[in-house]
Amino acid sequence: MKTPDISQLNPKDYIIVKGARQHNLKNIDVAIPRNKLVVITGLSGSGKSSLAFDTIFAEGQRLYVESLSAYARQFLGRLEKPKVDYIKGLSPAIAIEQKVLAKNPRSTVGTITEIYDYLKLLYARIGQTISPISGQVVKKQSVTDVVNYVLNLPVNTKCYITCNIILPEKRTLEKHLEILSTQGFSRVLVNNIVTKISELNFNQLNKKSEVLLLVDRFTVQPADDTFSHRIADSTQTAFIEGKNTCLLITEPTDDTFKTQVFSNLFELDGMLFEEPDLNFFSFNNPIGACKRCEGYGSILGIDADLIIPNKNLSVFEKAIICWNSYKQDYFQNQFIKNAHHFNFPIHKPIKDLSSKEYQLLWDGNNHFTGLTGFFKQIEKESYKMIHRLILSRYRGKTACPECRGSRLRKDTNYVKINGKCLSDIVLLEVTEVYAFFQNLELNDFETKIAKRILIEINNRLTFLINVGLGYLTLNRVANTLSGGESQRINLSTSLGSSLVGSLYILDEPSIGLHARDTENLIKVLRELQQLGNTVIVVEHDEDMMLHADEIIDIGPMAGHLGGSLVFQGNHKQLLQSKNSITAAYLTHKQSIEVPTKRRTWTNSIQITNCNEHNLKNVTVEFPLGVLCCISGVSGSGKSTLVSKVLYTQIKKQLDGSSTSHFKQSVIKQLEFVDQNPIGKSTRSNPATYTKAYDDIRTLFGNLPLSKNKGFTASHFSFNTPGGRCPNCDGEGIITVEMQFMANVELPCEECKGQKFINDVLEVKYKDHNIFDILNLTVDEAILLFGDKTVESNRIINKLIPLQKVGLGYVHLGQSSNSLSGGEAQRVKLASFLIAGNNEGHTLFIFDEPTTGLHFHDVAKLLKSFDELLKFGHSIILIEHHLEVLKFADWIIDMGPEGGKNGGYVVATGTPETVVKNKQSVTGQYLKCKLKTV
Repeated sequence: MKTPDISQLNPKDYIIVKGARQHNLKNIDVAIPRNKLVVITGLSGSGKSSLAFDTIFAEGQRLYVESLSAYARQFLGRLEKPKVDYIKGLSPAIAIEQKVLAKNPRSTVGTITEIYDYLKLLYARIGQTISPISGQVVKKQSVTDVVNYVLNLPVNTKCYITCNIILPEKRTLEKHLEILSTQGFSRVLVNNIVTKISELNFNQLNKKSEVLLLVDRFTVQPADDTFSHRIADSTQTAFIEGKNTCLLITEPTDDTFKTQVFSNLFELDGMLFEEPDLNFFSFNNPIGACKRCEGYGSILGIDADLIIPNKNLSVFEKAIICWNSYKQDYFQNQFIKNAHHFNFPIHKPIKDLSSKEYQLLWDGNNHFTGLTGFFKQIEKESYKMIHRLILSRYRGKTACPECRGSRLRKDTNYVKINGKCLSDIVLLEVTEVYAFFQNLELNDFETKIAKRILIEINNRLTFLINVGLGYLTLNRVANTLSGGESQRINLSTSLGSSLVGSLYILDEPSIGLHARDTENLIKVLRELQQLGNTVIVVEHDEDMMLHADEIIDIGPMAGHLGGSLVFQGNHKQLLQSKNSITAAYLTHKQSIEVPTKRRTWTNSIQITNCNEHNLKNVTVEFPLGVLCCISGVSGSGKSTLVSKVLYTQIKKQLDGSSTSHFKQSVIKQLEFVDQNPIGKSTRSNPATYTKAYDDIRTLFGNLPLSKNKGFTASHFSFNTPGGRCPNCDGEGIITVEMQFMANVELPCEECKGQKFINDVLEVKYKDHNIFDILNLTVDEAILLFGDKTVESNRIINKLIPLQKVGLGYVHLGQSSNSLSGGEAQRVKLASFLIAGNNEGHTLFIFDEPTTGLHFHDVAKLLKSFDELLKFGHSIILIEHHLEVLKFADWIIDMGPEGGKNGGYVVATGTPETVVKNKQSVTGQYLKCKLKTV
């Protein structure tokens, strides 16, 4: 494609990037139209993220930081200038990446979206404290309440404003009244009879005598300022002397005195309540945090799933396995023998028990010791080895029983709005919370206070629902979210801020989204753009490209073969492009073909009656020896079924720690391939992870010059002393810290950035020293070691799998922390391909392996899966990508919706079978990919 002339463009209309050379970008010029939805696409490793994040966003962030004072900059990150000539027309940039937002266990969906902050404010301002004894609203009475009460009495009613006489420590009544008389008080009320203090006979008083301090007496008059002020002054005095309590006594008309008690304490029914404020509802504050779990929502306690692993069994069928041993069966027999006394259904499966019946199992009663009591007895005798073993076997991280996992102190449950406390709200799904606030009934006073707060709450809830996260609860811990979920929460937060004139850069926001949910995401992005922002999306999704205003295709290939501007224009123009691989797949000139024949299976693993999280008594069969895909809308229960149930049960069995009824004998090895980095150290790289570097070092150690110098394979390692540069310890760079500016990384003066000492660098293989080898891409290394010797064949056999999974562009020595999640996942896949069939029948579980993959890379990935299956292994994918689903041998579709409306198996079978199922949302979208249907 011809490079556009950007010198004549107006920076007010375009973001102009001149001479971008970051990473593999080849000095490209790009003009991005402002206030548009722009998609940057291309093969994995072609340079998309280098342009969007490492160039455009990095420069925007750097310019912002440099605009601050030197004092402020010392507290912020130090940023380097990207390799670019200049960028004009740059707006304030906000990057929304695929990263978990917070690792703090106290951070939740509610806190990171700020919804919880508004909920705290709402409950602190209009929440009503309800007494658990009488169900009445607790109110703090004031002087005004007393004045209003008196003014509503009939005129000429005789009243006494009194208070209890509070005796200080070690002071008699006589002495205290003497002191009160010096303060101006002259009378008391003894058994409702007015008596002067000076005339009081203390010898006639007994324990039954009621002595009250008389503050004021009057007859009720028509309301006027003078009379109201008198009542107010007297009441205030009574509150002070009576320690927050005032007694108003009216003289009888029917021979009985009437006493009305007023208290300016927050109490009712003999209970003193905490006055609601922001700290009272904060689980990050010692005032509001649950006293047992300290605001974490979970404790190390007895894990119910370990005690009752099979909830389809009844108590009579020995569902409670901790009571099954010969030494503990006393508790089982005790329960069964006494069950008729309290009508407990001992033959009913645990899963069918009512909440009251299930709680009784734990709490016990007069007839039997519950599970809680059982474990308390075990803990008392923990000096015995057998009891310590029992405790260790059944302990785990469980929801705090005191706060139900809501993290708040127990008495916050007394504060309610429309019958729900804050703990109830945070445990609901976002969609349910939204419905609650839509139907909220408030009086005029409450409406005036809550109006602004409710607008903020409802807006944020709406944004969460629009980005497909309505199935989450506000109490969901942030570090349990996937990268895609975290990104979409960040996106909803950005929408809530309503910024205009900004630049938003998103990294594949469609990750983890079903095809149906992607439509809602596009609407959200369009809304963000229509506010007056420029939205740049790094994306491979076909629908996203279809709805974009501008598409930028980077390529043509990956790594050193990419980094060029292949195409820029709209979707229609892209379809006519002859140089774009993206266009070739969109026009079906290249495609992932539907298999002519599906693999059949005989062995399988069955999970029965599973009720984990939102799964609803699911029974499902996972076929082995085939490519099995688990699909469904976001939050439908896919990850729960595969990661929490299937993977956990097989792993426990293989480790020999399984206590459940789950048994299988086919799987010998289990591998869960996620997108976590392949190594935490900067020294980790693809060559070391795949063990190819071990063979490379051996090859160099066997060269004639190495033997002459006395070098072994260890001399060619940058991780151990000997051959590496002692000045930089094999890093190749020296980092110089700058107080107010970015750290300066300089090549090591000793080794000139080559990591090794000169004697080691003199050893060469085909004119390449060990440092040159590390700088080769996988493709280049395969060509270099193609001489078919025994040693080079070992190296090539470990590099070809990297090429097969589409990582031929990656450098052998590229730091693992610079790899994306998808790239890290494919490096792991390559390592398994290298292992081949050496490990026995292995079940591979992949969590969205198409993350970050172009259509062309997906085709390579599927070929790699074919190889694993040919070795006799089994593959289970959690996946949304329609190109992968159409290639699968078997699909298990979860749904029909997310959250509480999900958790069912909607359809199972081949793709052709699933598309015929009208209940399957996945089937409706998959239909267009299967031409024969």
